[in-house]
Amino acid sequence: MRAWCLLVLMASAAGAQTPVRDAVMAGYLLAPNEKVPGEYDSGFSVYVSAWPLLEHYPGRRFQTGLFGTWMFPVFDPPVRRPLQAGVYTDIEGGLGWWRDTRFATATPKFIMGGVDLNFRRWANGPGAGKGRDWDEPKGKYGVVQLSNRLLWPPDGLNLAQGTRGDWFGYGYLPLPLTPQKRSTAGKPVATGNRCWTLFLSAENFKGPVAFFAPYFWTQVLTEKPELEGKLLDSAAVNPNRALQMETQYVPAKIASSEDGQTYARVAPVRYPVSGDGSTRVVQQIRSYRSSALWDDVARWFDGGEVTDGSIDPDASVVHDFTGKGAATWRIYDSDTAKEDRALVDWNSIAQPSAFDGDTFGYRWRTASKPDQGLTTLPDFFRLDESEAGKKRWVAIAASEVPSDTGLREVRFEPFERPDTDAYQTPERPESDWKRPGPVAGPFLAYPGDGSEVTYYWYRFADQPAMLNADLTETQRQHVQRRIEMLHQNWTPDRDYLPPQKSGSLAAIDGALVVTPPKGLEIGYVPIVTRQGQRSISQD
Repeated sequence: MRAWCLLVLMASAAGAQTPVRDAVMAGYLLAPNEKVPGEYDSGFSVYVSAWPLLEHYPGRRFQTGLFGTWMFPVFDPPVRRPLQAGVYTDIEGGLGWWRDTRFATATPKFIMGGVDLNFRRWANGPGAGKGRDWDEPKGKYGVVQLSNRLLWPPDGLNLAQGTRGDWFGYGYLPLPLTPQKRSTAGKPVATGNRCWTLFLSAENFKGPVAFFAPYFWTQVLTEKPELEGKLLDSAAVNPNRALQMETQYVPAKIASSEDGQTYARVAPVRYPVSGDGSTRVVQQIRSYRSSALWDDVARWFDGGEVTDGSIDPDASVVHDFTGKGAATWRIYDSDTAKEDRALVDWNSIAQPSAFDGDTFGYRWRTASKPDQGLTTLPDFFRLDESEAGKKRWVAIAASEVPSDTGLREVRFEPFERPDTDAYQTPERPESDWKRPGPVAGPFLAYPGDGSEVTYYWYRFADQPAMLNADLTETQRQHVQRRIEMLHQNWTPDRDYLPPQKSGSLAAIDGALVVTPPKGLEIGYVPIVTRQGQRSISQD
Protein backbone atom coordinates (compact mmCIF):
# COMPACT_ATOMS: atom_id res chain seq x y z
CA MET A 1 0.00 0.00 0.00
CA ARG A 2 2.80 2.42 0.93
CA ALA A 3 4.64 1.60 -2.30
CA TRP A 4 1.49 2.18 -4.32
CA CYS A 5 1.00 5.61 -2.70
CA LEU A 6 4.61 6.50 -3.47
CA LEU A 7 4.10 5.63 -7.12
CA VAL A 8 0.96 7.80 -7.25
CA LEU A 9 2.85 10.75 -5.75
CA MET A 10 5.71 10.31 -8.24
CA ALA A 11 3.29 10.12 -11.15
CA SER A 12 1.50 13.23 -9.90
CA ALA A 13 4.77 15.13 -9.61
CA ALA A 14 5.81 14.07 -13.09
CA GLY A 15 2.45 15.12 -14.46
CA ALA A 16 2.86 18.59 -13.01
CA GLN A 17 5.46 19.41 -15.65
CA THR A 18 4.02 19.89 -19.11
CA PRO A 19 5.84 18.42 -22.10
CA VAL A 20 8.53 20.57 -23.70
CA ARG A 21 7.80 20.79 -27.42
CA ASP A 22 10.20 21.32 -30.30
CA ALA A 23 9.75 24.71 -31.91
CA VAL A 24 11.40 27.14 -34.30
CA MET A 25 12.20 30.83 -34.51
CA ALA A 26 12.07 32.19 -38.04
CA GLY A 27 11.50 35.40 -39.95
CA TYR A 28 13.25 38.45 -41.39
CA LEU A 29 15.14 41.45 -40.06
CA LEU A 30 14.71 44.36 -42.48
CA ALA A 31 17.23 47.14 -43.14
CA PRO A 32 15.51 49.84 -45.25
CA ASN A 33 17.79 51.99 -47.39
CA GLU A 34 17.17 54.98 -49.61
CA LYS A 35 16.30 54.53 -53.27
CA VAL A 36 18.70 55.71 -55.98
CA PRO A 37 18.18 56.60 -59.67
CA GLY A 38 17.53 53.72 -62.03
CA GLU A 39 20.63 54.51 -64.10
CA TYR A 40 22.73 52.66 -61.48
CA ASP A 41 21.66 49.39 -63.05
CA SER A 42 24.96 47.53 -63.47
CA GLY A 43 25.45 45.69 -60.21
CA PHE A 44 26.18 46.29 -56.57
CA SER A 45 28.67 45.77 -53.78
CA VAL A 46 28.32 45.66 -50.00
CA TYR A 47 30.27 44.95 -46.84
CA VAL A 48 28.51 42.72 -44.34
CA SER A 49 29.54 41.66 -40.87
CA ALA A 50 30.45 37.97 -40.51
CA TRP A 51 30.02 36.20 -37.19
CA PRO A 52 28.78 32.96 -35.57
CA LEU A 53 25.05 33.57 -34.98
CA LEU A 54 24.88 30.65 -32.54
CA GLU A 55 27.63 29.49 -30.21
CA HIS A 56 27.42 25.94 -31.55
CA TYR A 57 26.24 24.70 -34.92
CA PRO A 58 22.93 23.02 -33.93
CA GLY A 59 22.38 20.61 -36.81
CA ARG A 60 21.24 20.40 -40.39
CA ARG A 61 17.79 21.90 -39.87
CA PHE A 62 19.55 25.18 -39.07
CA GLN A 63 19.10 27.60 -41.96
CA THR A 64 19.69 31.31 -41.84
CA GLY A 65 21.51 33.93 -43.80
CA LEU A 66 23.31 36.88 -42.35
CA PHE A 67 22.44 40.22 -43.93
CA GLY A 68 22.23 40.07 -47.71
CA THR A 69 20.31 41.23 -50.75
CA TRP A 70 18.41 40.10 -53.85
CA MET A 71 19.29 41.42 -57.33
CA PHE A 72 16.51 41.16 -59.94
CA PRO A 73 16.48 42.00 -63.65
CA VAL A 74 14.29 44.76 -65.05
CA PHE A 75 13.01 45.25 -68.58
CA ASP A 76 11.50 48.06 -70.66
CA PRO A 77 14.31 50.44 -69.57
CA PRO A 78 12.29 53.68 -69.92
CA VAL A 79 10.03 52.62 -67.06
CA ARG A 80 12.29 49.89 -65.62
CA ARG A 81 9.48 47.51 -64.81
CA PRO A 82 10.26 44.34 -62.88
CA LEU A 83 9.51 40.96 -64.36
CA GLN A 84 5.87 40.04 -64.49
CA ALA A 85 4.08 37.97 -61.87
CA GLY A 86 4.97 34.30 -61.95
CA VAL A 87 8.55 34.97 -63.08
CA TYR A 88 11.18 34.76 -60.35
CA THR A 89 14.88 34.85 -61.18
CA ASP A 90 17.69 36.64 -59.39
CA ILE A 91 21.07 36.57 -57.67
CA GLU A 92 20.82 36.22 -53.89
CA GLY A 93 22.95 33.95 -51.67
CA GLY A 94 25.48 35.52 -49.29
CA LEU A 95 26.83 34.48 -45.89
CA GLY A 96 24.97 31.91 -43.84
CA TRP A 97 24.07 28.29 -43.14
CA TRP A 98 21.81 26.03 -45.25
CA ARG A 99 20.10 22.68 -44.78
CA ASP A 100 22.12 21.10 -47.58
CA THR A 101 25.45 22.21 -46.06
CA ARG A 102 27.34 19.00 -45.28
CA PHE A 103 30.38 20.38 -43.46
CA ALA A 104 28.93 23.25 -41.47
CA THR A 105 30.45 24.84 -38.35
CA ALA A 106 29.46 27.84 -36.24
CA THR A 107 31.37 30.03 -38.73
CA PRO A 108 29.29 31.07 -41.78
CA LYS A 109 30.09 30.16 -45.36
CA PHE A 110 29.38 32.11 -48.55
CA ILE A 111 27.36 30.96 -51.57
CA MET A 112 26.56 32.76 -54.83
CA GLY A 113 22.85 31.90 -55.04
CA GLY A 114 21.86 32.35 -58.69
CA VAL A 115 18.19 31.36 -59.18
CA ASP A 116 16.91 30.21 -62.56
CA LEU A 117 13.25 30.66 -63.44
CA ASN A 118 11.08 29.91 -60.40
CA PHE A 119 13.80 27.85 -58.69
CA ARG A 120 13.92 25.17 -61.40
CA ARG A 121 17.69 25.34 -61.00
CA TRP A 122 20.07 27.23 -58.82
CA ALA A 123 23.82 27.76 -58.87
CA ASN A 124 25.74 28.33 -55.64
CA GLY A 125 29.29 28.30 -57.03
CA PRO A 126 31.53 26.32 -59.38
CA GLY A 127 30.23 22.74 -59.31
CA ALA A 128 27.50 23.58 -56.78
CA GLY A 129 23.79 23.72 -57.53
CA LYS A 130 20.43 22.18 -56.88
CA GLY A 131 20.60 18.58 -55.68
CA ARG A 132 23.50 16.14 -55.89
CA ASP A 133 22.60 14.13 -59.00
CA TRP A 134 25.02 14.88 -61.83
CA ASP A 135 22.68 13.15 -64.29
CA GLU A 136 20.36 16.13 -63.61
CA PRO A 137 22.83 18.98 -63.05
CA LYS A 138 20.18 21.65 -62.22
CA GLY A 139 22.63 24.54 -62.06
CA LYS A 140 25.82 22.74 -61.07
CA TYR A 141 27.38 23.86 -64.38
CA GLY A 142 25.97 27.38 -64.01
CA VAL A 143 29.04 29.09 -62.52
CA VAL A 144 32.40 29.39 -64.28
CA GLN A 145 35.63 29.53 -62.24
CA LEU A 146 37.57 32.67 -63.12
CA SER A 147 40.16 33.11 -60.38
CA ASN A 148 43.47 31.24 -60.44
CA ARG A 149 44.03 32.06 -56.75
CA LEU A 150 41.00 30.71 -54.92
CA LEU A 151 39.37 27.30 -54.47
CA TRP A 152 35.59 27.06 -54.30
CA PRO A 153 34.38 23.94 -52.45
CA PRO A 154 30.87 22.80 -53.44
CA ASP A 155 29.78 23.09 -49.78
CA GLY A 156 30.38 26.86 -49.92
CA LEU A 157 33.29 29.25 -49.57
CA ASN A 158 34.74 28.99 -46.05
CA LEU A 159 35.67 31.95 -43.92
CA ALA A 160 38.46 31.54 -41.40
CA GLN A 161 37.16 29.68 -38.36
CA GLY A 162 36.44 31.97 -35.45
CA THR A 163 35.56 35.05 -37.54
CA ARG A 164 33.76 37.43 -35.18
CA GLY A 165 32.34 40.63 -36.59
CA ASP A 166 34.90 41.43 -39.28
CA TRP A 167 33.67 42.78 -42.61
CA PHE A 168 33.29 40.61 -45.72
CA GLY A 169 33.00 42.57 -48.95
CA TYR A 170 31.33 41.20 -52.07
CA GLY A 171 29.53 42.40 -55.13
CA TYR A 172 28.38 41.48 -58.63
CA LEU A 173 29.27 43.47 -61.72
CA PRO A 174 28.84 42.33 -65.33
CA LEU A 175 31.81 41.63 -67.59
CA PRO A 176 31.62 41.08 -71.39
CA LEU A 177 33.50 37.78 -71.29
CA THR A 178 31.39 35.59 -73.59
CA PRO A 179 30.04 36.44 -77.05
CA GLN A 180 26.48 37.51 -77.73
CA LYS A 181 24.61 34.67 -79.42
CA ARG A 182 21.69 34.81 -81.81
CA SER A 183 20.62 31.28 -80.96
CA THR A 184 20.40 29.32 -77.72
CA ALA A 185 20.63 25.52 -77.57
CA GLY A 186 19.83 25.44 -81.28
CA LYS A 187 16.69 27.58 -80.94
CA PRO A 188 16.22 31.04 -82.56
CA VAL A 189 16.34 32.97 -79.30
CA ALA A 190 19.29 35.15 -78.28
CA THR A 191 21.64 34.89 -75.30
CA GLY A 192 23.35 38.06 -74.14
CA ASN A 193 26.89 38.52 -72.87
CA ARG A 194 26.37 39.97 -69.38
CA CYS A 195 28.56 37.67 -67.30
CA TRP A 196 27.65 38.59 -63.73
CA THR A 197 30.96 38.29 -61.93
CA LEU A 198 31.49 37.91 -58.19
CA PHE A 199 34.12 40.24 -56.74
CA LEU A 200 35.35 39.70 -53.19
CA SER A 201 37.17 41.92 -50.74
CA ALA A 202 38.65 39.88 -47.87
CA GLU A 203 41.76 40.21 -45.74
CA ASN A 204 43.67 37.62 -47.78
CA PHE A 205 41.97 37.78 -51.19
CA LYS A 206 40.67 40.57 -53.42
CA GLY A 207 39.31 40.43 -56.92
CA PRO A 208 37.01 38.50 -59.27
CA VAL A 209 36.30 34.86 -58.42
CA ALA A 210 33.69 33.37 -60.75
CA PHE A 211 30.80 34.34 -63.03
CA PHE A 212 27.38 33.05 -63.97
CA ALA A 213 27.43 31.68 -67.51
CA PRO A 214 24.76 33.58 -69.49
CA TYR A 215 23.36 30.23 -70.60
CA PHE A 216 22.43 29.49 -66.98
CA TRP A 217 19.74 32.15 -67.32
CA THR A 218 18.71 31.54 -70.94
CA GLN A 219 18.36 27.77 -71.12
CA VAL A 220 14.73 28.34 -70.15
CA LEU A 221 14.18 30.32 -73.39
CA THR A 222 13.79 27.10 -75.35
CA GLU A 223 10.49 26.69 -73.44
CA LYS A 224 9.63 30.35 -72.82
CA PRO A 225 10.93 32.42 -75.76
CA GLU A 226 8.80 35.36 -74.61
CA LEU A 227 11.43 36.02 -71.90
CA GLU A 228 14.16 36.75 -74.46
CA GLY A 229 16.09 39.88 -73.47
CA LYS A 230 14.43 40.06 -70.05
CA LEU A 231 16.73 37.82 -68.02
CA LEU A 232 20.09 38.44 -66.38
CA ASP A 233 22.06 37.49 -69.50
CA SER A 234 21.08 40.80 -71.08
CA ALA A 235 18.75 42.86 -68.89
CA ALA A 236 19.69 45.67 -66.56
CA VAL A 237 19.09 45.19 -62.85
CA ASN A 238 17.02 47.01 -60.28
CA PRO A 239 19.39 49.10 -58.12
CA ASN A 240 16.84 49.39 -55.32
CA ARG A 241 17.08 46.03 -53.64
CA ALA A 242 15.78 44.68 -50.36
CA LEU A 243 18.44 44.28 -47.66
CA GLN A 244 17.45 41.74 -45.05
CA MET A 245 18.51 38.89 -42.81
CA GLU A 246 16.42 35.82 -43.68
CA THR A 247 16.09 33.19 -40.96
CA GLN A 248 14.25 29.96 -41.71
CA TYR A 249 15.14 27.94 -38.63
CA VAL A 250 16.68 28.61 -35.25
CA PRO A 251 15.96 25.82 -32.75
CA ALA A 252 13.56 26.63 -29.92
CA LYS A 253 11.41 24.92 -27.28
CA ILE A 254 7.89 25.74 -26.06
CA ALA A 255 6.12 24.68 -22.86
CA SER A 256 3.20 25.80 -20.71
CA SER A 257 3.03 26.34 -16.97
CA GLU A 258 0.36 24.96 -14.65
CA ASP A 259 -1.71 28.12 -15.05
CA GLY A 260 -1.79 27.74 -18.82
CA GLN A 261 0.72 30.50 -19.63
CA THR A 262 2.99 29.65 -22.59
CA TYR A 263 6.75 30.17 -22.55
CA ALA A 264 9.59 29.60 -25.01
CA ARG A 265 13.31 29.23 -24.99
CA VAL A 266 15.40 29.91 -28.09
CA ALA A 267 18.96 28.78 -28.82
CA PRO A 268 21.00 31.82 -27.72
CA VAL A 269 21.45 34.22 -30.65
CA ARG A 270 24.54 36.40 -30.71
CA TYR A 271 25.60 39.58 -32.47
CA PRO A 272 28.97 41.35 -32.74
CA VAL A 273 29.32 44.56 -30.73
CA SER A 274 31.65 47.53 -30.87
CA GLY A 275 33.21 49.39 -27.95
CA ASP A 276 30.05 51.42 -27.29
CA GLY A 277 27.91 48.27 -27.10
CA SER A 278 26.16 48.85 -30.43
CA THR A 279 26.15 46.50 -33.42
CA ARG A 280 26.96 47.28 -37.05
CA VAL A 281 25.98 44.67 -39.62
CA VAL A 282 26.05 46.35 -43.07
CA GLN A 283 28.05 49.20 -44.56
CA GLN A 284 28.70 50.83 -47.92
CA ILE A 285 26.01 49.25 -50.07
CA ARG A 286 26.63 50.66 -53.55
CA SER A 287 24.97 50.49 -56.94
CA TYR A 288 26.94 51.03 -60.16
CA ARG A 289 26.63 52.47 -63.63
CA SER A 290 28.08 50.52 -66.55
CA SER A 291 30.96 53.01 -66.66
CA ALA A 292 32.22 51.64 -63.33
CA LEU A 293 33.84 48.68 -65.12
CA TRP A 294 31.95 47.30 -68.13
CA ASP A 295 32.70 50.14 -70.55
CA ASP A 296 36.48 50.10 -69.98
CA VAL A 297 36.68 46.30 -70.20
CA ALA A 298 34.64 46.24 -73.41
CA ARG A 299 36.98 48.80 -75.02
CA TRP A 300 40.01 46.83 -73.84
CA PHE A 301 38.70 43.60 -75.34
CA ASP A 302 38.09 45.47 -78.60
CA GLY A 303 41.77 46.50 -78.77
CA GLY A 304 41.77 49.58 -76.56
CA GLU A 305 43.81 50.54 -73.53
CA VAL A 306 44.43 47.95 -70.84
CA THR A 307 42.30 48.32 -67.71
CA ASP A 308 43.49 46.94 -64.38
CA GLY A 309 39.99 45.98 -63.23
CA SER A 310 39.63 48.63 -60.54
CA ILE A 311 35.97 49.49 -60.12
CA ASP A 312 35.41 53.24 -60.37
CA PRO A 313 33.68 54.53 -57.21
CA ASP A 314 32.79 57.75 -59.02
CA ALA A 315 30.43 55.69 -61.20
CA SER A 316 28.57 54.44 -58.14
CA VAL A 317 26.15 55.72 -55.54
CA VAL A 318 26.06 54.72 -51.87
CA HIS A 319 22.63 53.97 -50.44
CA ASP A 320 21.94 55.78 -47.18
CA PHE A 321 20.09 53.94 -44.46
CA THR A 322 16.91 55.43 -43.09
CA GLY A 323 17.64 54.46 -39.49
CA LYS A 324 14.41 52.51 -39.45
CA GLY A 325 13.95 48.76 -39.50
CA ALA A 326 11.51 45.98 -38.84
CA ALA A 327 11.44 42.37 -37.77
CA THR A 328 9.16 39.42 -38.53
CA TRP A 329 10.77 36.85 -36.22
CA ARG A 330 8.15 34.44 -34.89
CA ILE A 331 8.33 31.51 -32.47
CA TYR A 332 6.03 28.55 -33.09
CA ASP A 333 5.76 24.77 -33.09
CA SER A 334 4.35 22.43 -35.71
CA ASP A 335 0.85 22.59 -34.17
CA THR A 336 0.61 26.38 -34.50
CA ALA A 337 -1.49 27.50 -37.43
CA LYS A 338 0.29 29.96 -39.68
CA GLU A 339 -2.10 32.78 -38.86
CA ASP A 340 -1.54 32.22 -35.12
CA ARG A 341 2.26 32.38 -35.16
CA ALA A 342 3.04 35.26 -32.84
CA LEU A 343 5.76 37.82 -33.47
CA VAL A 344 8.73 38.36 -31.19
CA ASP A 345 8.55 41.81 -29.59
CA TRP A 346 11.75 42.87 -31.35
CA ASN A 347 11.30 46.55 -30.54
CA SER A 348 11.77 45.78 -26.85
CA ILE A 349 15.12 44.13 -27.65
CA ALA A 350 16.70 46.32 -30.32
CA GLN A 351 16.56 49.79 -31.84
CA PRO A 352 17.47 49.79 -35.57
CA SER A 353 20.00 52.53 -36.23
CA ALA A 354 21.90 54.23 -39.03
CA PHE A 355 25.51 55.06 -38.21
CA ASP A 356 27.05 57.85 -40.32
CA GLY A 357 24.29 57.38 -42.84
CA ASP A 358 25.85 54.47 -44.75
CA THR A 359 26.06 51.85 -42.00
CA PHE A 360 23.17 49.89 -40.51
CA GLY A 361 22.96 48.18 -37.16
CA TYR A 362 21.32 48.10 -33.74
CA ARG A 363 21.46 49.67 -30.34
CA TRP A 364 20.44 47.02 -27.83
CA ARG A 365 17.74 47.56 -25.24
CA THR A 366 18.09 44.03 -23.86
CA ALA A 367 21.26 42.00 -24.34
CA SER A 368 24.04 40.44 -22.32
CA LYS A 369 27.41 41.97 -21.53
CA PRO A 370 29.80 41.48 -24.45
CA ASP A 371 31.97 38.39 -24.35
CA GLN A 372 34.83 38.09 -26.86
CA GLY A 373 33.23 40.73 -29.06
CA LEU A 374 29.73 39.19 -29.07
CA THR A 375 26.57 39.93 -27.12
CA THR A 376 23.81 37.39 -26.53
CA LEU A 377 20.16 38.31 -26.99
CA PRO A 378 17.42 37.16 -24.60
CA ASP A 379 16.60 33.48 -24.94
CA PHE A 380 13.50 33.21 -22.69
CA PHE A 381 10.11 34.51 -23.82
CA ARG A 382 6.55 34.63 -22.56
CA LEU A 383 3.52 34.68 -24.86
CA ASP A 384 1.50 37.74 -23.84
CA GLU A 385 -1.83 38.92 -25.16
CA SER A 386 -2.82 42.58 -25.36
CA GLU A 387 -6.27 43.98 -24.60
CA ALA A 388 -6.89 43.98 -28.34
CA GLY A 389 -6.21 40.25 -28.43
CA LYS A 390 -2.87 40.55 -30.23
CA LYS A 391 -0.21 38.09 -29.06
CA ARG A 392 3.52 38.82 -28.77
CA TRP A 393 6.52 36.91 -27.48
CA VAL A 394 8.03 39.17 -24.82
CA ALA A 395 11.61 38.70 -23.64
CA ILE A 396 11.89 37.84 -19.94
CA ALA A 397 14.58 36.78 -17.48
CA ALA A 398 15.18 33.12 -16.72
CA SER A 399 13.93 33.70 -13.17
CA GLU A 400 10.50 34.63 -14.55
CA VAL A 401 10.03 31.23 -16.18
CA PRO A 402 8.14 28.81 -13.91
CA SER A 403 10.19 25.75 -13.03
CA ASP A 404 7.31 23.45 -13.93
CA THR A 405 7.77 24.31 -17.64
CA GLY A 406 11.13 22.52 -17.71
CA LEU A 407 12.55 25.24 -19.98
CA ARG A 408 15.25 26.30 -17.56
CA GLU A 409 16.83 22.86 -17.90
CA VAL A 410 16.70 22.86 -21.71
CA ARG A 411 20.08 22.74 -23.41
CA PHE A 412 20.81 23.18 -27.11
CA GLU A 413 23.64 20.75 -27.66
CA PRO A 414 26.31 21.03 -30.36
CA PHE A 415 25.75 18.92 -33.45
CA GLU A 416 27.88 15.81 -33.74
CA ARG A 417 28.50 15.28 -37.43
CA PRO A 418 27.80 11.71 -38.54
CA ASP A 419 29.60 9.96 -41.37
CA THR A 420 28.89 12.23 -44.30
CA ASP A 421 28.74 11.38 -47.99
CA ALA A 422 31.20 13.23 -50.17
CA TYR A 423 30.40 15.67 -52.94
CA GLN A 424 31.72 13.76 -55.93
CA THR A 425 31.86 14.94 -59.53
CA PRO A 426 31.42 12.45 -62.39
CA GLU A 427 34.29 9.98 -62.82
CA ARG A 428 33.23 8.39 -66.09
CA PRO A 429 36.07 8.56 -68.64
CA GLU A 430 33.74 10.10 -71.21
CA SER A 431 32.45 12.85 -68.89
CA ASP A 432 33.28 16.53 -69.31
CA TRP A 433 35.38 16.25 -66.17
CA LYS A 434 37.74 13.84 -67.96
CA ARG A 435 37.60 14.93 -71.61
CA PRO A 436 39.72 16.89 -72.28
CA GLY A 437 40.25 16.88 -68.51
CA PRO A 438 42.75 18.55 -66.19
CA VAL A 439 46.41 19.30 -66.82
CA ALA A 440 47.69 18.89 -63.24
CA GLY A 441 46.61 17.19 -60.02
CA PRO A 442 45.18 15.85 -57.88
CA PHE A 443 45.95 18.27 -55.05
CA LEU A 444 44.44 18.31 -51.56
CA ALA A 445 43.31 21.14 -49.29
CA TYR A 446 42.08 20.98 -45.71
CA PRO A 447 39.76 23.85 -44.74
CA GLY A 448 38.74 24.44 -41.14
CA ASP A 449 35.33 22.76 -41.51
CA GLY A 450 36.95 19.33 -41.20
CA SER A 451 36.57 18.36 -44.84
CA GLU A 452 39.12 17.23 -47.40
CA VAL A 453 39.00 19.02 -50.75
CA THR A 454 40.41 17.46 -53.92
CA TYR A 455 41.14 19.75 -56.85
CA TYR A 456 42.82 19.79 -60.25
CA TRP A 457 44.10 22.50 -62.56
CA TYR A 458 42.19 22.88 -65.83
CA ARG A 459 42.79 25.09 -68.79
CA PHE A 460 40.11 27.74 -68.34
CA ALA A 461 38.17 26.93 -71.53
CA ASP A 462 38.27 23.20 -70.78
CA GLN A 463 36.66 23.34 -67.32
CA PRO A 464 33.33 21.48 -67.22
CA ALA A 465 31.23 24.62 -66.77
CA MET A 466 32.63 26.07 -70.00
CA LEU A 467 31.95 22.82 -71.83
CA ASN A 468 28.30 23.14 -70.73
CA ALA A 469 27.88 26.87 -71.48
CA ASP A 470 26.34 26.43 -74.98
CA LEU A 471 29.51 27.72 -76.67
CA THR A 472 31.27 26.43 -79.75
CA GLU A 473 34.92 25.45 -79.65
CA THR A 474 35.81 28.71 -81.42
CA GLN A 475 33.78 30.75 -78.93
CA ARG A 476 35.39 29.01 -75.96
CA GLN A 477 38.87 29.75 -77.28
CA HIS A 478 37.86 33.38 -77.76
CA VAL A 479 36.85 33.54 -74.08
CA GLN A 480 40.10 31.77 -73.16
CA ARG A 481 42.12 34.62 -74.66
CA ARG A 482 40.16 37.18 -72.71
CA ILE A 483 40.73 35.31 -69.44
CA GLU A 484 44.45 35.19 -70.18
CA MET A 485 44.37 38.97 -70.53
CA LEU A 486 42.70 39.23 -67.12
CA HIS A 487 45.15 36.84 -65.45
CA GLN A 488 48.09 38.82 -66.84
CA ASN A 489 46.83 42.23 -65.75
CA TRP A 490 44.47 41.81 -62.80
CA THR A 491 46.79 41.04 -59.91
CA PRO A 492 45.56 39.86 -56.47
CA ASP A 493 47.53 42.40 -54.41
CA ARG A 494 45.18 45.42 -54.56
CA ASP A 495 41.59 46.57 -54.18
CA TYR A 496 38.96 46.02 -56.83
CA LEU A 497 35.79 46.93 -54.94
CA PRO A 498 35.87 50.33 -53.23
CA PRO A 499 37.24 49.59 -49.74
CA GLN A 500 35.15 49.46 -46.59
CA LYS A 501 34.77 52.68 -44.64
CA SER A 502 35.74 51.28 -41.23
CA GLY A 503 36.73 48.10 -39.42
CA SER A 504 38.84 45.08 -40.36
CA LEU A 505 38.26 42.65 -43.19
CA ALA A 506 37.39 39.03 -42.55
CA ALA A 507 39.73 36.38 -43.92
CA ILE A 508 38.85 33.50 -46.20
CA ASP A 509 40.01 30.12 -44.93
CA GLY A 510 43.72 30.10 -45.81
CA ALA A 511 43.54 26.54 -47.13
CA LEU A 512 41.45 27.83 -50.04
CA VAL A 513 43.88 30.54 -51.16
CA VAL A 514 46.25 28.88 -53.63
CA THR A 515 49.19 29.63 -55.93
CA PRO A 516 49.16 28.28 -59.50
CA PRO A 517 51.80 25.65 -60.31
CA LYS A 518 54.75 26.87 -62.34
CA GLY A 519 53.77 27.23 -65.97
CA LEU A 520 50.03 27.40 -65.19
CA GLU A 521 49.90 31.00 -63.92
CA ILE A 522 48.02 32.35 -66.95
CA GLY A 523 44.84 30.83 -68.38
CA TYR A 524 44.42 27.96 -65.90
CA VAL A 525 42.07 27.62 -62.92
CA PRO A 526 41.70 25.25 -59.96
CA ILE A 527 38.53 23.15 -60.02
CA VAL A 528 37.30 21.16 -57.02
CA THR A 529 36.24 17.65 -57.99
CA ARG A 530 35.51 16.18 -54.56
CA GLN A 531 34.81 17.28 -51.01
CA GLY A 532 34.51 14.62 -48.35
CA GLN A 533 35.28 13.76 -44.78
CA ARG A 534 38.85 14.31 -43.76
CA SER A 535 40.61 10.97 -43.99
CA ILE A 536 43.76 11.91 -42.09
CA SER A 537 44.63 14.25 -39.24
CA GLN A 538 45.77 17.65 -40.47
CA ASP A 539 47.05 20.54 -38.39
